[in-house]
Amino acid sequence: MMLRGRRTLASYLTDLLAGGRISFTRDEAIAELEVTSRGFLAAAKRLQKKGQLLNPRHGFYVVVPPQYLVRGAPPPQWYIDDLMEHEGHPYYVGLLKAAEIHGASHQAVMQFQIVTDKRMPKIRAGRSILSFFYRKEIGALSGAIVDHKTDTGRFKLSSPELTGLDLLRYMHVTGTIDSIATVLSDLGAKMKAHELQKLAPAFERSVIQRLGYLLDYVKHSQAAESLHAYLQNEKLLPWVELDPSKRSSKTRKPPERDTRWNVLVHRRPELDQ
Repeated sequence: MMLRGRRTLASYLTDLLAGGRISFTRDEAIAELEVTSRGFLAAAKRLQKKGQLLNPRHGFYVVVPPQYLVRGAPPPQWYIDDLMEHEGHPYYVGLLKAAEIHGASHQAVMQFQIVTDKRMPKIRAGRSILSFFYRKEIGALSGAIVDHKTDTGRFKLSSPELTGLDLLRYMHVTGTIDSIATVLSDLGAKMKAHELQKLAPAFERSVIQRLGYLLDYVKHSQAAESLHAYLQNEKLLPWVELDPSKRSSKTRKPPERDTRWNVLVHRRPELDQ
């Protein structure tokens, strides 16, 4: 009678892919293969050198299917949900990546942007870069985070309304005022006025003022009006710069003053064609 040999890590990866899984934890593999931690790490290192396995975070591994060997990794949306479950923190895919998924991006998005309540460093996975942005209270946004299906499962995605607000909250990473306005020209059509108004209390007043101005500017007046109605509860609305990088200066031409939103506009946005 022939004795059955012990399963290898390589065969374990093949079985995972056959079952529609793309990621696993170190502890899962050790228990399944009945090997020591040292033995697992040695086998994993060999497969990583061959480009068949990724280790983006301590104790978490991603299988690289044959069709993605050239790219060095499968798409981040295939494993981001498992990664954040492993980290034990809530999250959502947002900002420009979410806008792209909602069909409102005019340019390829170079980074896969994630908002979470844990400060995490960037992860390079093949040709992809996963960038994490900190938000302390994600629970307040739960109604605006939706499930989005992928080939291997699902991931959390910001709604059009949450995406629009975040574009103005994280302006330092979402591009120029021109590019943001261009995205909003498409994204604004997908925004629901009542959902925007529900989300408004979770954001800084300056974010709401800037988003409201831009929605008016790109002619999505219904969405803009919901934010304007929310701001009517403010007794005193301070002036804010539309583009925070363009501070007022005595040597510059006085900015345009938009009294509807109390926004100072040094230059009106130019939309990309």
